[in-house]
Amino acid sequence: MARFLTYAEKDTWIHRLSGVTKMVFFILWSLGGMLTYDTRVLITMLTLSLIIFKISKTEWKQVGAVFKFILLFLCLNLLFIFTFSPYEGCRIYDSRTELFHIAGNYSMTAEQLFYEFNIMLKYLTVVPVVLMFMVTTNPSEFAASLSRIGISYKVGYSLAIALRYVPDVQADFTKIKHAQEARGIEMSGKASLLKRLRNMANIIFPLLFSSMDRIDVVSNAMELRGFGKSKKRTWYMGKALERNDFLTLAFVICFIAAAMIITYYDGSRFYNPFH
Repeated sequence: MARFLTYAEKDTWIHRLSGVTKMVFFILWSLGGMLTYDTRVLITMLTLSLIIFKISKTEWKQVGAVFKFILLFLCLNLLFIFTFSPYEGCRIYDSRTELFHIAGNYSMTAEQLFYEFNIMLKYLTVVPVVLMFMVTTNPSEFAASLSRIGISYKVGYSLAIALRYVPDVQADFTKIKHAQEARGIEMSGKASLLKRLRNMANIIFPLLFSSMDRIDVVSNAMELRGFGKSKKRTWYMGKALERNDFLTLAFVICFIAAAMIITYYDGSRFYNPFH
């Protein structure tokens, strides 16, 4: 059975970075993507994200299914925005350039298209970094690295377990999906989109129950071994920050600082090509 979004050992400089470095990079990159609506900044960030993703040698079979789901969610989100705020872009950019009339009170404007294009860029800027973080970070090394910088080992261990069990949850999802298909419930591309979404929703509760059982087993095992009794613990996978870690941290801090300056230099975080 295919395993998705799980750590894969590879010889790249991204894999050799500390888990803390990748976490800080991911947090700052995500914050930058959320705060800016400057198209120039977002396109630059997306380009760099794709380059970093390519360098990490992440295989499509590891992230393809997740990326398709995110893309579907993005399309539904953009449709939702247009349905309930068809002229939000006109309000933001203080102009209205009507391209064509759709029906009733709905018309497509260049400003709305540009606004939703920026929203799409914001999602696509962060997604490659999130996926890269999950498939290039050893959960055990990540927890040990967090402990080295003073974060409680309980927090580090919780995050490591979450990363480690993502592929197991996905495996459970696949098993339940195959069981549903064996009962004649169509979930492939042969069914309509709404029917597939409804059938997928029926998987949520069995998946939650199986995940809760796993949580109970893990928590009982940790309690029996006395986890949390001591204030500190030793780590087998500890890793100190090296030269490339400091260079990466310096780059992301300087880049996000420059991005925020470019974004807010005129007092607005929206790049307006209509004025």
